[in-house]
Amino acid sequence: MLLVIDVGNTETVIGLYSLNEADSASEPEESVGVGIGTETDPTAPRGLTHHWRLSTVPTRTPDEHAVLLTQLLDLEGLDIATSVTGIAVSSSVPHVTGELRQMANRWFEQVPCVVLGPGTKSGMPILYDNPKEVGADRVANAVGAYDLYGGPCVVIDMGTATTVEAISAAGEYLGGAITPGVAISLEALYQHAAALRRVEMVEPRHVIGRSTVESIESGTLYGFAAQVDGLARRFMEVLGPSTVVATGGLSSLIAPHSETIEHVEPWLTLHGLRIVYERNVSDGT
Repeated sequence: MLLVIDVGNTETVIGLYSLNEADSASEPEESVGVGIGTETDPTAPRGLTHHWRLSTVPTRTPDEHAVLLTQLLDLEGLDIATSVTGIAVSSSVPHVTGELRQMANRWFEQVPCVVLGPGTKSGMPILYDNPKEVGADRVANAVGAYDLYGGPCVVIDMGTATTVEAISAAGEYLGGAITPGVAISLEALYQHAAALRRVEMVEPRHVIGRSTVESIESGTLYGFAAQVDGLARRFMEVLGPSTVVATGGLSSLIAPHSETIEHVEPWLTLHGLRIVYERNVSDGT
């Protein structure tokens, strides 16, 4: 099985792919909805048999990463020594990238390991002025979205930062936009506005808030939905009509209030990472 690890600034998403089943994952469903689905998880790509979402801890050592992965698989009744036949990593945290490389070298010496970064074969031309500046997660998202929906395509990843990626009809990564994400924007608000308290991110009863809590909920939910729509529309003025795909931890909250998002793919980065792995490991093992 292929172990895929996507390290974000706030959270780390880990998945296991059955390589035999993953071949069908590139066939999108005809209906518009959330994910391309499996029998056990309607939001998961076919072939993704297990997935976990953890806090990113930059101080974890290579051995601690190995212990954590072993325990996660053990909870599912899997032996990591016999179950994992390949590893693919994308990371937005350079220190964690290095620790995961060391973990793979020590504990999985005989297992192919692909760390997405400069020099890794993605199969997608990167038309950034400096391609090395494009984050691994952004490349994985672009690869995954183009595989599922073709191009032109706009990918919106709502994580620590909200990133917007543009993919051409020919499957080229054209560039994108980066803006502060929902969580860090709210954190800045709470830190600099002493009279405002933290609120749960839910849909408010009224778009015109009738309390401070409701006003924050409205401003956050509808404000970020409008931001996403504004950026997507501006991108499509250049790209032409495009498929808009959202991913990231808060995408399922914001997407229902967006006018442009057509698909929500919570595991899009993992899907793209699997494709990159297969493009770099010829035998797919």
